Amino acid sequence: MSKSLKLTLDILIGAAIPILVLKYGTEPLGALNAYLTAAMIPVVWVLLDLLVITRRFNFITAFVGLTSLMRGALAFWYVDGLLFAVKDSVSYVVSFLVFGATALLGSPVTRAIALQGLSPDTPEREQQMNRLLDEPTVGSAMKKAGILIGVTNLAAGAINFVINYRMVLAPFNTPAFNDQVANVNAITRFVLVLPDMVAIFFAFSMMYKAMYALLPADHGADADAGEFWTLLARREDAMTLGTAADSSGSALAADDVHTRAARQAREEFGLS
Repeated sequence: MSKSLKLTLDILIGAAIPILVLKYGTEPLGALNAYLTAAMIPVVWVLLDLLVITRRFNFITAFVGLTSLMRGALAFWYVDGLLFAVKDSVSYVVSFLVFGATALLGSPVTRAIALQGLSPDTPEREQQMNRLLDEPTVGSAMKKAGILIGVTNLAAGAINFVINYRMVLAPFNTPAFNDQVANVNAITRFVLVLPDMVAIFFAFSMMYKAMYALLPADHGADADAGEFWTLLARREDAMTLGTAADSSGSALAADDVHTRAARQAREEFGLS
């Protein structure tokens, strides 16, 4: 499954369909059944994707899976008013703690994301990648990336809390409650996703810029001369010989670094 198709299905099944269930399924299903059905659809989709479709088990998929299970479990906490606003915002706080807090503590989870994004497929490449990630400039970029994602989620969580608190006013297990939740989700599940995606894109770009800035320039004539792993191998060869990483030529130009980093970040979103 392509990343662009996966993103479309995530939006459709994770947000659009649950809203429709709350809006139009409450009368035939009953208020409680419609609420639980809408809450469980994204959970089932995430687990189906994780266990059957992609079957990729790594930090990102584990985090998404656990977050989805947490939201599904919280659906059975039958509350309204202030407590519902808190419940609906918990996942944003968890994201802040996972990304922002770990970055502030010096062990950013963005390192695991960088490893997954470039997917070293041999032990040698994994060692080369770890040496690159251990560089101070790369470590600093990963820390800033984690803080950017974390703070964005914290801000989104605060906005989500206020919107829920002011708009979901009906008692739980009533048609009015489901309708108000659907109205809120129509805002938060789409609007609040945008700053998060923008923050993640810039965070990825920041990390990749720091990595590519340490790689040698592409002067080769072969088709793979500018490929990430080829450049990293050339850097490793130079380090082994005890010379500068750009011994075979100048380092990547700033414009080239920016272009390659942006392309790598777009690939993470299935836009390339």
